[in-house]
Amino acid sequence: MSKEPRAVLLLLGLAIAGHASRLLLARPGAAPGAVFATPSGAETDPGRQRGRAERLARPLSTHETVDLNQASAQEIARLPRIGMSLAKRIVEDRTTHGLFHGPADLDRVPGVGPGLLAVLQGKLSFGGVATEVPTPSNDANLRTLGTYGPDPGPRNRSPIDLNSASEEQLRSLPGIGPARARAILAYRREKGSFAAVSDLARVSGFGASLVARLSPLLIAR
Repeated sequence: MSKEPRAVLLLLGLAIAGHASRLLLARPGAAPGAVFATPSGAETDPGRQRGRAERLARPLSTHETVDLNQASAQEIARLPRIGMSLAKRIVEDRTTHGLFHGPADLDRVPGVGPGLLAVLQGKLSFGGVATEVPTPSNDANLRTLGTYGPDPGPRNRSPIDLNSASEEQLRSLPGIGPARARAILAYRREKGSFAAVSDLARVSGFGASLVARLSPLLIAR
């Protein structure tokens, strides 16, 4: 027999053997030629997959909160007015700068400001961080922030001049993130210097209780 017919017979034999193997290994009822593979670590229970998808799709219930120090971006996106893009920025900030101690820390994330913090009040939790014990002097302001945040720091620190402080210096103050710091700088550009620390209440995002909390840490020269 010549080489060419032998080669043809060999190829036919291999094709028949391969087809027989597929028939032996195929699952009952599977489509011909179907490929079966299970990704490593993937959820294989359709019921659990569907349940998780439904939970992530529905809005928060009345008393449900999201732990910003533990939740995934998909879970954070369930919060009102927070889409997936902002949720991912929150997770990235948490990874880069560490855990959030309270709503004031969340203000450091681009896209988060006083208006959004007001909407999120009562819907956030911050696991894994120490919180201060409320006292009569700071309880009202802490309620305004929506949770009991970190200790504002030593009271004997040198006061910061409200009329010359940089954005970085302003952000070092408790309760002031990027949005509030920029609001102070914008006010100075548009309205001029602050005559007194109490004038800070005229800046968007600063309530009377927050101004009272910051007063020992600021001066207006």
